[in-house]
Amino acid sequence: MYYIYMLRCRDGSLYTGIAADIEKRLRQHASGGAACAKYTRAHPPEALAALWQAEDHAARLEALIKQLPREKKLALVRREATPESLLASRLQGNHYTRLPTEPFQGSLV
Repeated sequence: MYYIYMLRCRDGSLYTGIAADIEKRLRQHASGGAACAKYTRAHPPEALAALWQAEDHAARLEALIKQLPREKKLALVRREATPESLLASRLQGNHYTRLPTEPFQGSLV
């Protein structure tokens, strides 16, 4: 099981990542230490903006989201679009389950 996530950073930017253990990964981003991403060291995260769960092909979704323009990423965050609606032809029928972000918000503090 994998998680694809989007973080809202303090400067308003968005970071997209993938993790097998989402709680551990969010703590790493929040710590700003060596295990966090170089991007989130320079742009500290303030909130988990979106979260999806996938059985497989999670790295494909992560890569495709990273290629989207900012407005489409924001549409995903606001639930105005789904990965399938934005990327249907490139996801090849894979399905991703949107999860609530609230249970994980404490991991970024």
